[in-house]
Amino acid sequence: MSSRKAGRKTTPRTPKTTGGAPGVSEDGNDGGYNAGIAVFSYIVGGIIVWSLIGWGLDNLWGTRWIVLAGALLGAAGGFYLSHMHGLTSSRTPTGEGNAARGPSEDEEQ
Repeated sequence: MSSRKAGRKTTPRTPKTTGGAPGVSEDGNDGGYNAGIAVFSYIVGGIIVWSLIGWGLDNLWGTRWIVLAGALLGAAGGFYLSHMHGLTSSRTPTGEGNAARGPSEDEEQ
């Protein structure tokens, strides 16, 4: 009896990895919904984390305004992160959309 695997060549599989930002595929197309969720999570996550830090400092120092400053800092930081990951930029230059090209021409049959 011979083994079924005797004639097969096995090649090591490499795991799929994405080198870019969340919600953006390797070929540069944005994921639409996924990119929007990533931007939302960066901004909301920044607001929550920095508000909690501000709340802790407010309780420690007896102030009331640091939590608001933390929320604003978190929102700005979340937008900055999403912008640096390329999630907020437009993929087509201004004026070069489908509408700027004019009507499409049908092929002759």
